[in-house]
Amino acid sequence: MNEISRRTFFKRTLASIAASTLVLASGNKTVEAGDTVQYGTFIDLTRCDGCAGKDVPACVNACREKNQHNFPQPQEPIQPYWPQTKFEDWSRKKHLTDKLTPYNWTYVQPVEVKHNGKTFKLNIPRRCMHCDNPPCANLCPFGVHNKTKEGAVVIDRNYCMGGAKCRDVCPWDIPQRQAGVGIYLKMAPKLAGGGVMYKCDLCIDLVKKGQEPSCVQACPQKALIFGEKEEMRKLAHRRAKEISGYIYGEKENGGTSTFYVSPVPFDKIHKSIMAKKKQAPKPERIGIPGMKPAVENYLDSANGTLAGYLIAPVAGAFAAGITAIKTMKGEE
Repeated sequence: MNEISRRTFFKRTLASIAASTLVLASGNKTVEAGDTVQYGTFIDLTRCDGCAGKDVPACVNACREKNQHNFPQPQEPIQPYWPQTKFEDWSRKKHLTDKLTPYNWTYVQPVEVKHNGKTFKLNIPRRCMHCDNPPCANLCPFGVHNKTKEGAVVIDRNYCMGGAKCRDVCPWDIPQRQAGVGIYLKMAPKLAGGGVMYKCDLCIDLVKKGQEPSCVQACPQKALIFGEKEEMRKLAHRRAKEISGYIYGEKENGGTSTFYVSPVPFDKIHKSIMAKKKQAPKPERIGIPGMKPAVENYLDSANGTLAGYLIAPVAGAFAAGITAIKTMKGEE
């Protein structure tokens, strides 16, 4: 290792420790610097018909095709780590498209709701909401969740240990875990690590190229619209006013980059989802998120604030180590 690489190694390691600790302790994960526009998605539930007549909605197919090279390929046989006796394995259920799994990062959720004497049949595209202040990123003990300057919340799958803290603090339980994959297999497979967490990354590679996420591109009804976040917010308000409807995602979890507009109240939608979810067998009910209105951000609670302070040093150390490894490999 030459003198310049040594200097870079130590500089980035120390900077990573300091930055990660301060950011996590403050409960506000800093995004990359720059003047890049933040993006959002407007989802009009009056337009989505679930791609009636098709076995799988177009947005779901597009997501699966685009991300199949990122899907987990677990090591066999999968071994639980002590003291665990179970693990999450969806590798034999790759075909499932009616819920979120490590192999299905978006799906369309059908619900039936009665409102003002009418019955509404709605189809709701579901995936990561890409929150403004994501607790999954701020409370990841390994520092592998990040919110990009474009607004996407992403997981560094190469270094995720699958602890599932991100799912625990997400009000929609969005990230899903697959065992038998990940860096833990090279570190302490019998002592720690549950696999890797997977979820929608907003097709951040396409967004950085100025393109729309694959699900948006594929929607035949134009129910999903992608663009500058504030423009998407305005579109949502305009549409809600036109149909005397309701907005979801603007204030939930402290604010998100995804804005749904519905002709019926979301508390009724949530109730319908939960009733249907209870009928599903375990573990199939995992990956079926609700839509509770005004759901709070865990970081705003006393427990969430305390967790941020407790996790910060650990996450900082992990982030520093990961940065050192990336530096050694010549990665960003």
